[in-house]
Amino acid sequence: SFFKLEYDIYMRFMRSHKCYDIVPTSSKLVVFDTTLQVKKAFFALVANGVRAAPLWESKKQSFVGMLTITDFINILHRYYKSPMVQIYELEEHKIETWRELYLQETFKPLVNISPDASLFDAVYSLIKNRIHRLPVIDPVSGNALYILTHKRILKFLQLFVSEMPKPAFMKQNLDELGIGTYDNIAFIHPDTPIIKALNIFVDRRISALPVVDESGKVVDIYSKFDVINLAAEKTYNNLDITVTQALQHRSQYFEGVVKCSKLETLETIVDRIVKAEVHRLVVVNEADSIVGIISLSDILQALVLSPAGM
Repeated sequence: SFFKLEYDIYMRFMRSHKCYDIVPTSSKLVVFDTTLQVKKAFFALVANGVRAAPLWESKKQSFVGMLTITDFINILHRYYKSPMVQIYELEEHKIETWRELYLQETFKPLVNISPDASLFDAVYSLIKNRIHRLPVIDPVSGNALYILTHKRILKFLQLFVSEMPKPAFMKQNLDELGIGTYDNIAFIHPDTPIIKALNIFVDRRISALPVVDESGKVVDIYSKFDVINLAAEKTYNNLDITVTQALQHRSQYFEGVVKCSKLETLETIVDRIVKAEVHRLVVVNEADSIVGIISLSDILQALVLSPAGM
């Protein structure tokens, strides 16, 4: 029974902590009214250095959704014609107009969580709903307090991991555990046009594309987050430029793609992904060619949900 105890130790840790425990004492939360212009909203995300914002609808006096970089990508994907044509929908539409067009009657209630809910419930909600941002909303006041992410939760867990017994699975490697995605991996080349990368994000519902050179080596990664730089630099009117051109601005501080091998232990992988503060590792072989991807949700699934039999 000790083995069982050890096996689900992270799950029990998550069950014994509340979302409230993870909310920083001061953090920046940007909220948009749904009558705000879409373009202004994206510029405001950039200006405030945030990736997402809860949407407030005055008529309902409640939060109705989230505006994220995925919305920016979906708008560009849907309305971009050519470098010569202004994207009217991005320039003129309000957030509510975009939501009506995009959601077309399928207005699902906003997925959110109470500060009193357990972190286990938060992990379950993120993974089950296939979302990356979970707003913590106080049911009493109706105030949004914070946006929970996989990254924040794993970092919080990592703070306490050293004081806990290590489950045996932490010493097993990715191959043995079968964690990650290893077939049909989407990737692009240095000369792939940005618009093509955006189409792949939308069609495949993924959040990053490894950039692979002629010899098959992984040389870079283009993530959804990088797309917001098109708004920052106001260059979203020309999406025919290549990924290499789009990524030029970040070369000075880019650390390189964070990689791992299938033969490294889960313990090593968790350490690396938390330290590097990235959302995924690219799994490569000895030749540095791409084999797969392991994401934060894969890791949280393995550490927290799988031991719960989910």
